[in-house]
Amino acid sequence: MLLALGVALVAGVGAVCRYVADRVISHQHDSVFPWGTFAINVVGSFVLGLTTGLATHHGLSTVAATIIGSGFCAGFTTFSTWMWETLALTETGAILEASLNVIATLVLGLAAAALGLWIAA
Repeated sequence: MLLALGVALVAGVGAVCRYVADRVISHQHDSVFPWGTFAINVVGSFVLGLTTGLATHHGLSTVAATIIGSGFCAGFTTFSTWMWETLALTETGAILEASLNVIATLVLGLAAAALGLWIAA
């Protein structure tokens, strides 16, 4: 029960961080591409890869890894917003941007997770 409370609290922190980061990043770009969500998901992938590596190779506790991964990273990153923004781009005819959003998020998200895991190894 205490672990679930820790996950919930840290997920709330992650969600607030996501909101603030998205506002800051989005206000710096004047384009239809969802730069905020893109950056947040790539950074979150890196943090999760790093956390996994620290847990696997350096003894980060299961509790800490769970709170960071299932709490912060889950609250910070957003699959549903990524999907909604991609669909919204296609509905407005921004097919190139929608395609770039899908491909770049997948490729750079996986690369960021791998980099985090590699750094922690």
